[in-house]
Amino acid sequence: MSTSHELTPVLGGQIPIARMRSVYRLAEVEQRLSKLPRNDHESLRSTYERMLEKGADRFQVKPSGLPAMEALYDELPNFHEVLDDVKRQIALCEDSRDALEITPMLLLGPPGVGKTHFAREMARLLGTGMGFMSMSSLTAGWVLSGASSQWKGARPGKVFETLVDGAYANPVMVVDEIDKARGEHAYDPLGALYSLLEHDTAQTFTDEFAEVPIDCSQVIWVATANDERSIPDPILNRMNVYEVQMPDHAAACAIAKRLYLSIRGEHAWGQRFDPEPSNEVLDRLAEMAPREMRRAWMTAFGNARLDGRSSLLSKDLPASSGRKAQIGFMH
Repeated sequence: MSTSHELTPVLGGQIPIARMRSVYRLAEVEQRLSKLPRNDHESLRSTYERMLEKGADRFQVKPSGLPAMEALYDELPNFHEVLDDVKRQIALCEDSRDALEITPMLLLGPPGVGKTHFAREMARLLGTGMGFMSMSSLTAGWVLSGASSQWKGARPGKVFETLVDGAYANPVMVVDEIDKARGEHAYDPLGALYSLLEHDTAQTFTDEFAEVPIDCSQVIWVATANDERSIPDPILNRMNVYEVQMPDHAAACAIAKRLYLSIRGEHAWGQRFDPEPSNEVLDRLAEMAPREMRRAWMTAFGNARLDGRSSLLSKDLPASSGRKAQIGFMH
């Protein structure tokens, strides 16, 4: 399903190599649309019309060379094993006409370790788009694969929407907290992944709402989980599994310092504060999970400002227990 030609659009702040790839067949969409009864199935009719209006071609992008990844290695010191693998897979298609192939990956680790942030950085590195699904809040299999248009309130699945509404044939699809997926009755929230994670079957994946085959073979899959025991073996066997640990004290201090500099540089009010934080404050931040750090810095900046100081002190930081954060949704 891939008719393609070369072009080099400016995407995501870099110039990746891109080809155009057809992700569905317009003739099949037109045929489906023509068979719809008049004044019926308005949502399905709108979906087909949108597919025809947008056309079938999407950017299939890859870095123009081996990208500079040093900043990511510094920013994500506990993801070096994953980054090493990604670098190897990018190197294989460098200086060739081959498409970028990234083996589906599962990131195992405690809440707040940075798994979802890694996925976003992956999409930015590769110059492609990103779709996101939080499996902890889903109860039906149709969220991935769509629900039959015969059902009231039915709609396409997230994979279909990301490819049809997006600009890319190879977006990064994040399946967050895959270990918390739960089904009702006959619905298996992960059922669609059995075919989506296999290159051959993913080429003709059919969303149950639109019932038009769509090419998902180029999608880059990143799943996250806290515990692999509840994930079916057929899913695990289709993915590279990485155990991500919390960063050690030195790495956590480095992450906290980069966040301080980033926040200070992003805001005009940042110039009111010291160019770098004290070691005492960094030591306190290092006790927190990476996800908590930005919120803690913002609290500290605000407290210092109210106190009329340009230097942040340990007392400006919120408690690092993380108890309150656990009440909400975890990534």
